[in-house]
Amino acid sequence: MERFTIPRDVYHGEKALEALKQLKGSKAFVVSGNKAMKENRTLKMVITYLKESGFETSQFEGVEPNPSVETAIKGSKKMLEFEPDWIIAVGGGSTIDAAKAMWAFYEYPDAKFEDLCVPFSFPTLRTKAKFCAVPSTSGTGSEVTAFSIISDYSSGIKYPLADFNITPDVAIVDASVVESMPPRLVAFTGMDALTHAVEAYVSTIYSDYTDAVALYAIGMIDKYLVKSYNGCMEARAKMHDASCLAGMAFSNALLGIVHSLAHKTGIAYSGSQIIHGCANAMYLPKVTKYNSKIPAAAERYAEIADYLKLGGTTTEEKVENLIEWFRGLNDQMNIPQAICYYGEGGAVSDKSVICEKEFIEKLSTVAENAIGDACTGSNPRNPSQEEIEQLLKACYYDADIDF
Repeated sequence: MERFTIPRDVYHGEKALEALKQLKGSKAFVVSGNKAMKENRTLKMVITYLKESGFETSQFEGVEPNPSVETAIKGSKKMLEFEPDWIIAVGGGSTIDAAKAMWAFYEYPDAKFEDLCVPFSFPTLRTKAKFCAVPSTSGTGSEVTAFSIISDYSSGIKYPLADFNITPDVAIVDASVVESMPPRLVAFTGMDALTHAVEAYVSTIYSDYTDAVALYAIGMIDKYLVKSYNGCMEARAKMHDASCLAGMAFSNALLGIVHSLAHKTGIAYSGSQIIHGCANAMYLPKVTKYNSKIPAAAERYAEIADYLKLGGTTTEEKVENLIEWFRGLNDQMNIPQAICYYGEGGAVSDKSVICEKEFIEKLSTVAENAIGDACTGSNPRNPSQEEIEQLLKACYYDADIDF
């Protein structure tokens, strides 16, 4: 038996944010990120609509880009004081992910973070509150997923929390919220969405249901991502929908080792964090080549290439064309092709902010952590420690994959 789970309601299109006025309850706890949310007026509109619906509100602001265990616990304590019956997460994937973890600790104050890290082992939620997500970026799909990524800075590891219990009850996908995204954020989040859809399509647990939304999302990204990066607001609205569809796909088909590597390299190095969407963009071509050594996976990648009309007569040619398409998107949006070109903030640079010496010193540990990541189990090729280390080197030096 298989399962396909998405929020009960997904509001999308023009003025979708006004759906907040339809929520029924008495207390809403609003979680948000940095000041950018205030500057584009979204947060003010959220509070206004909730009050019009009769809610008393309390706000938790300042969720960091890679939310920590400490932030999740701090937010849950504020929730325990306020006792909301709705949690409203307004922001990028980090904000929504943090709010999901706060939700778990709010409903189960004695829960241990390490217990929540065990995939699909959450206790039953909604005993105290329901959850509504309003994404302000077009990449993570967290508004419709069963995932939350939380960082443990003491160990330097990002942990994906996975359970259908944390799939939001309501998602509000309003394109007006993302109109002010800067180009670099458009690029990174867009490549994150693409990686979600591609990994879902080649996952070991894909289905007809996940294929439908994954493949369509890939087609939308092909048509609209670069246009959105170049400032077209119509394309940006389409990318907001594409991100949501990709989220539906991977929440049910799961992901693969592009994400395992991105999770475990994200906060591993002292020189800089590696921005998640940028990591996915750099690693996707390498992992595609690695996975395509498995014939069944190669056929799935070739199907994507056919859908995009990339050409090629053999499966191998189609896979190579797909890889070049990935790399072409990176080039068009000024995304580095490898960690050795990763500059400050993900800018292309001839001097990486990730020290080569530190990278090599931590190679074995990062590889071991990646193998243990929750996303590795659904990857189409089962990697060894040695293969993950080789993959990481290829991702650092932009080397070819021949293993």
